[in-house]
Amino acid sequence: MQTSKITVGMVLRHALMLLVLMIFLFPIYWMLVTSFKPAQEVLTRPPTFVFEPTFDNYRYAFEQADFTLFIRNTVVIAGLSTLLVISFGSLASYSFARYNPGDGHILFFILTTRMMPGIAVVMPFFLIFRDLGKTTFGQLFALGLDQIGALVVAYTVFNLPFAIWLMYSFFQDIPTELEHSARLDGYNRLQVFLRVVLPLAAPGIAVTAIFSLMFAWNEFLFGYILTRDAARTITVGVSGFQTQQGILWGPLAAAAVVCILPMLGVALVLQRYMVRGLTFGAVRG
Repeated sequence: MQTSKITVGMVLRHALMLLVLMIFLFPIYWMLVTSFKPAQEVLTRPPTFVFEPTFDNYRYAFEQADFTLFIRNTVVIAGLSTLLVISFGSLASYSFARYNPGDGHILFFILTTRMMPGIAVVMPFFLIFRDLGKTTFGQLFALGLDQIGALVVAYTVFNLPFAIWLMYSFFQDIPTELEHSARLDGYNRLQVFLRVVLPLAAPGIAVTAIFSLMFAWNEFLFGYILTRDAARTITVGVSGFQTQQGILWGPLAAAAVVCILPMLGVALVLQRYMVRGLTFGAVRG
């Protein structure tokens, strides 16, 4: 039985990795600790590490700042926009992978639209939803300013180019022979897509869905410009703890913890799908 030899280089590498990990995790640790600190101990110098924890900051966030509304809005907006991105993106990317219209030029043009910063399109979005909200169609589907439908559409449009480009590579890696065999068995093109192609591309679709969900959950600019009160998202709600009297550090930390936990849970639960999806098709036979 061989035993691995511990070298100085190995010790230094692990020490460096531990140091980097501590640097990255310390802000999260400090945010979590601050969320349980009493108000009088948040800004003490030197900082206190031993204190009597309190849930007052969380009570303030949910009772005074109405954080429950922000969470509900964000869950609905992120969920619907991700569903639309995957639905439209999978159809479009499969079409590009199999038929390649425009010899790749159209696909590249779609990707370039995602390269634009959000600040470049937020004002056009604002004007469109302002006028659309005055119409019967806009009122029916909540597409006006400070309405959930407007953010769902904005996030879908902004995420769709990236989703198409990402899923395009996954569909390309699926052998066309499988589709031909299914066609010989009597499946039509839609049945082949739903019953053969989609299950094989599931890891890639899962990765795309995770990225789209994380963008919609963490996005701030569109939520800040296109909403006022009723459709505010969780990231915009976090910024509301900066008042004229100063920053409410305790409630702000509590709100930030609530904002981070769902996506942290998603990442931990679905990390194996992310790894499998990101390496999908990397090894070719």
